[in-house]
Amino acid sequence: MTSVTTDRGLDAPRALPTLAEATRVWARIGLLSFGGPAGQIALMHKELVEERRWIGEERFLHALNYCMLLPGPEAQQLAVYIGWLMHRTLGGLIAGLLFILPGAAVMLGLSILYVLYRDAPLVEGLFFGIKAAVLAVVIEAGIRISRRALRNRAMVMIAFAAFVAIFLFKVPFPAIVLGAGLLGWLGHRVRPGMFGGGTGRSDTAVQDEGLVDALLAQGRLYHVRPSAGRALRVLASWLALWLGPVLLLWLWTGWDSVWTQLGSFFSTMAVVTFGGAYAVLAYVAQAAVDTHGWLLAGEMIDGLGLAETTPGPLILVLQFVGFLAGYRAPGELAPLLAGSLGAMLTVWVTFAPCFLWIFLGAPYVEALRGNQALSAALGAITAAVVGVIMNLALWFGLHVMFREVRPAAFLGLSPDWPVLTSLDWRAALLSAAAMLAMLRFKLGMIPTLAACAAAGLVLTRLAA
Repeated sequence: MTSVTTDRGLDAPRALPTLAEATRVWARIGLLSFGGPAGQIALMHKELVEERRWIGEERFLHALNYCMLLPGPEAQQLAVYIGWLMHRTLGGLIAGLLFILPGAAVMLGLSILYVLYRDAPLVEGLFFGIKAAVLAVVIEAGIRISRRALRNRAMVMIAFAAFVAIFLFKVPFPAIVLGAGLLGWLGHRVRPGMFGGGTGRSDTAVQDEGLVDALLAQGRLYHVRPSAGRALRVLASWLALWLGPVLLLWLWTGWDSVWTQLGSFFSTMAVVTFGGAYAVLAYVAQAAVDTHGWLLAGEMIDGLGLAETTPGPLILVLQFVGFLAGYRAPGELAPLLAGSLGAMLTVWVTFAPCFLWIFLGAPYVEALRGNQALSAALGAITAAVVGVIMNLALWFGLHVMFREVRPAAFLGLSPDWPVLTSLDWRAALLSAAAMLAMLRFKLGMIPTLAACAAAGLVLTRLAA
C-alpha cells in the first residue's frame, strides 16, 4: 500500500485493512486466545500493535484502561473497541463474537462430556488433578495482579479490607467494587497519584502511532465522534437485545423457572463483574452453589478447570454453570437440550452487555483521553480485586484440600472453615506441587494442568 504523510510527520497507509482481512485476524486471535486476560491482551498487542501497526501503543493502552474500568472480560471488550475503531459497529461485532464463539463452542462440548462421563474412573481421576492445578492458577493470578496493583500502603490496605469484607462479613461483591472506585476517585482529589493514573508507559519509550491514529489525526474516522442521538439509539437497541430475552422468559415460564433465574442472575453479574473472571468467581460460586443449588462446589472448580483449557474469556466458566442448571431442571425438554439452552442463555446475557458498554462509551472515552480521576478509580478497584481474589483462592483451597467445609463461629460471624480431620493428603500434595511448578519453576498454565491431570489419575488409581 502507498503511504501519506500526516500533519504530525508520520507515514501511514492510505486506507484501513478490509473487513475481510480484519476478520481473518480476529478469527486467529479468537482461536489462539489461551492463557487468561494477560495472555489474550499480549496476543492482541503483538498482532495489532507490533506486527500490523493497525493501532498505536498509546491508544491501545488507553482503550485497555477503559475496558478495565468496565464490568466484564476486559480482553474481549478491548477486541470490540479496536474492531469498532477500525470498522464501526460491524467491525466491533465481528471482533467481539470471534473472540467468544470458539471458546463457547468448545466449552459446550466439554460440558456435555462432563455430565455424560464424569463418573468414569478415568475422568474422575483427571478432574481430581485439575482441581489442584486450578488452585495454583488462581493463586498465581492473585500474585501477578498484586504485584501490578499494590504499589503503596494505601493499595495494600484496600486489598486487605476487601478480603475481610467478603470473607468475614459477606459484603456483596458489587458493594466492594463501587466502594473502592469511589475511594479512588475521592483519593485522587485529595492526593493525586495515590491510586495511580496515566497509562503506565515509560516517557522514554518509543511510541509508534498506528494506522488508526494517523486516520484519526486526519479527521477521517467520523464515527468516533460522540453524539447524544447516537448514544440514545445504541442504549435503546442494546438494552432491548440484552434484556428482551430475559423479559420474554419471565412472561413465558414465570419467575421461579430456571431460565428466568439464570437470565436475571447473570444479567446482574454482567453489570458488576469488575476485575474479570477471577474477581467475580467467588461471588458467583457461592450464589450458584449455596443459594440456587445449581451445582456443587467441586463442580464449580471443575468448570473453572475446563474454562482454563479453552480459548476465549475465562468468564466462559459461567456457561458451564448455566449448562448444569438447565441440565438438572429441564422441565419438558431433554436434559442435554435444556443444558445447551441454559449455556447459550448464560453466554448471551453475559456478553451482550459488553458490546453495549463499548458502543455506548467508546466515543466519549476517545474524547476524554487522559482523565486521571478514572485511572485513580481503576487503581483502587484493582487493589480491591486483589483482596477478592485472595478470598477466591482461600475458598477454592478449602474445597480442594478438605472433604468437609462448614460455617464456623468467629466473633459472631460465620466464615467457611474446614473440618481438619477431613484433609485429603493427595489433593494437598498435588496442590503444593502445582504451586511449586507455577511459582518457582514458572511452568505455564496448560503444562501444569496436563501434569496435574495425569498425576491425579495415577493417585486415584493407586487409592482404588
